[in-house]
Amino acid sequence: MTTLADKPAVAEGSPGDSWTTAQRLRLVLVLGALIAIGPLTIDMYLPALPTITEQLRATPAAVQLTLTGTLAGLALGQLFIGPMSDRFGRRRPLLAGVAVHVVASILCAIAPNLAVLGTLRVLQGLGAAAAAVIAMAIVRDLFTGLAAAKLLSRLMLVMGAAPVLAPTLGGEVLRFTDWRGVFAALAVLGVLIGLLALAWLPETLPQARRRTDGVVGTLRTYASLLRDRRFVGLILVAGLAMAGLFAYVSGSSFVFQEQYGMDEQRFALTFGAGAVGLIAATQLNVRLLRRFTPGQILGYALAGGTVMAFVLVFFAATGVGGLPPLLISLWSVLAFAGLAFPNAPALALSRHGEAAGTASALLGAVQFGVGALAAPLVGALGTGAISMASVIALGMTLAVVVLLVVVRPSGLAPEPAVAVTGA
Repeated sequence: MTTLADKPAVAEGSPGDSWTTAQRLRLVLVLGALIAIGPLTIDMYLPALPTITEQLRATPAAVQLTLTGTLAGLALGQLFIGPMSDRFGRRRPLLAGVAVHVVASILCAIAPNLAVLGTLRVLQGLGAAAAAVIAMAIVRDLFTGLAAAKLLSRLMLVMGAAPVLAPTLGGEVLRFTDWRGVFAALAVLGVLIGLLALAWLPETLPQARRRTDGVVGTLRTYASLLRDRRFVGLILVAGLAMAGLFAYVSGSSFVFQEQYGMDEQRFALTFGAGAVGLIAATQLNVRLLRRFTPGQILGYALAGGTVMAFVLVFFAATGVGGLPPLLISLWSVLAFAGLAFPNAPALALSRHGEAAGTASALLGAVQFGVGALAAPLVGALGTGAISMASVIALGMTLAVVVLLVVVRPSGLAPEPAVAVTGA
């Protein structure tokens, strides 16, 4: 039986077009496992946030900063690792990042106080950043345009299992141990995923396509990317939509456990149910791409998500109907976000194939950087449902504004790669 490693190195053009269905499936599974490191790191400890608050004698807002630290690490790490992968290839930076994540997870398990835990969470994020940015770059190494959007949707199916399973896994771990055991479990998972990448993932960036221009060239590339208005607008749209998701991630454990009285296991199931809708939407996106362009789907998804976000604010503020209408409107927002997530990155990356690692790094940095701002904002506004709902609505509204003002409808069609200076 052939494995991914049997596939020849990437050639010019779109080499993934010739891959068989089985080879594409294995690619999705490997990349999905790698991307899952980030969501698992973010979400597995969510059921334990109230317990961490109590045991480490901290405030909810201070504990939420440990989530912000992870997101900041994910954002900053991608800015460095993306260009490194364009210069040294995909495999070496990827495996080094996974190793850093494993070590940080072990240290988190023995952290003596909240300050140390927060610092180590940044290091965890830095390690997870390698998996996130390089997986996206590999997609661009192999595919472009519509094919990339379809693969990202399939990838979202695998990646989407992580938010569904992570709180549930965390809740199950907490049945037998405390929150420190969650980080020990993350270390074990990191080792397993690293071994999977080592065995199955080929090098997709051949020597001839690697960049050799050093730090100055990297800075020039970033500057050139930032001068592309449509690219900047699309990554801002992706980041603002992600901010709504991270507002939910950071606030949901306090809302459902403290305001609505759920235990850790019930919260994990409720959180997972919302993620199921997000995953289903990403797979619906594949079917919609047969009839509509990625830009059309992105526009309608953001519009629908914004409308439902304001419905969510209404139910959170008034309490009308109790928990059921709150959950329905919240899950609707997540479903619309699931339609937006694959298309904004695909449109952005289709413009810069010659610097896929650097472009993916900037995309990921903006997504997680804006998400890092959303988490403390929820904490600053309070731990109730209205705080979480307001930040979700703010993120979705700003995404629509940026789409209309910066990207504009004319910028929603996939375009040939734009030349980036500094090569």
